[in-house]
Amino acid sequence: MDLLRSLPIGLYLEQPQTWLHKLDPRVKLVWLMSFLTTYIFANNLWRVLLVVLLILATFIARIPRRVWQQQMGWLLTLCFFVLMILAISPDGFGINYQPRLPTHQEVLTDTSVSPPTPAPAPASKQQKYSYVLFDKGPVKVTRHSLDLAVRVSTMVFTLIYSTNLYLLTTAPEEITAAIESLMQPLRRLKLPVTEITLTLTLSLRFIPLVLEEIQNLVRSVMTRAINWKKLGLKGAFKIWMLVAERLLENLLLRAEQMASAMMVRGFTSPQEHRVQWHNLRLRRSDWLAIAILIVFWGVRLAIGTEV
Repeated sequence: MDLLRSLPIGLYLEQPQTWLHKLDPRVKLVWLMSFLTTYIFANNLWRVLLVVLLILATFIARIPRRVWQQQMGWLLTLCFFVLMILAISPDGFGINYQPRLPTHQEVLTDTSVSPPTPAPAPASKQQKYSYVLFDKGPVKVTRHSLDLAVRVSTMVFTLIYSTNLYLLTTAPEEITAAIESLMQPLRRLKLPVTEITLTLTLSLRFIPLVLEEIQNLVRSVMTRAINWKKLGLKGAFKIWMLVAERLLENLLLRAEQMASAMMVRGFTSPQEHRVQWHNLRLRRSDWLAIAILIVFWGVRLAIGTEV
């Protein structure tokens, strides 16, 4: 079990350098926020389109297959199960759905006088509306349950994969530099922008350490060949509580070591020890990405708004 390879959440892909790596981190951050905000009050067509765009961006950027195959596969599998479970689940209305017209109509007028035969309706008007899309045995799929299933499954994929794709193609120093650049107007409100970005940098650097500690503790439990059936539920719970306690101790020790390393190097405050990692400058590819972003929002407003 290697979490750092099988579950690369929040890890930066250094090689190969794709065109997504070369975009300005501020532009990529605005794109990420657009993916996360256009989902609000959008119809299902737009939600599915966001999923397709994320998958196409992964393929067009030529990210190695070993990086995205397992993670995207697990995520798509999760979203598929969410879609199926919510589609067959009760829609929450608690109503017994009945047809609008009775099955057998009774003639209340004089049968001797036949009413005039109405003209046949056009083919487009002969389509019958059905709220229940599928009903066979215990499985019932309604329009509301299917709509909810598409909403939740696409939301899970969009939120997780768009964020991971941004972290995969953007170094932590670039992320913090972009956030600090975009937060410059907040300095007028006397907010500690530099301290916030420094904390964010350390947090992003700490993610691989957390995964490494979890991996080491799980391996230590597996190598002891514990008989879980003999321990029972209470014994297994005690063991995992000890593992969680040990994990917390190791993480606090790592944080203390990181703080000691910064103090040894004479770090006193972010303002006095600022290191300019990246020179943020918009290039032609960045302006092209901004133009595509404008078109993206135009399409969202045109066809993606929920009626």
